[in-house]
Amino acid sequence: MTQTYRIETTRLLLRCYAPGDAEKLLLSINGSLDHLRPWIPWAQDEPQEIEWTGKFIRQFRGQFDLGQDAVYGIFDPQEQALIGGTGLHNRVGKDAREIGYWISIAHIDRGYATEAVCALIRTGFEIEGLARLEIHCDPENTRSNNIPRKLGFRHEQTIKNSSTDREGRFRDENIWTLSSTQYHTSSIRQTPVKAFDFLGRPITLAPI
Repeated sequence: MTQTYRIETTRLLLRCYAPGDAEKLLLSINGSLDHLRPWIPWAQDEPQEIEWTGKFIRQFRGQFDLGQDAVYGIFDPQEQALIGGTGLHNRVGKDAREIGYWISIAHIDRGYATEAVCALIRTGFEIEGLARLEIHCDPENTRSNNIPRKLGFRHEQTIKNSSTDREGRFRDENIWTLSSTQYHTSSIRQTPVKAFDFLGRPITLAPI
């Protein structure tokens, strides 16, 4: 079960979604559909209504509280804007998580995704006690692939015809991995991060 409900970095706040985030999430997604559609399955549909984002937030929160998945919104420190989303997804095996991420079109090319991923790497290894982290992305998604590449992940494999897009075309998938052993010598350990539990209490990060 994920302990970390809130993460603060130099420029960002990552936290579990709350009902009041529905409108911010709706505006962020609907304003970025053309940017997100080539890469993200849930962005394939037409612009959504507030009920759609409300349903997603209820699902995210329920899964978070039950320890089934950990989806975070990426906000500015004042929580005025939803910059994007990320997560430590429980779908790649025991003692491992997959880090996913997306950034709204209004906030790309500022290093926010990299900053969020660094925070989740520290959280995953130093708080959640994971053995491995993975990042999965389309080989053609240059922005997404650049993040694991520069953060020291290893390109393990490319899975051919892993999925289909909205036109029914097959898409490949790159698998990037980072182990706790590799993390031990990583400069990511110096990334400024503050973490908090469900009750808002600070969690001490324990470098491995």
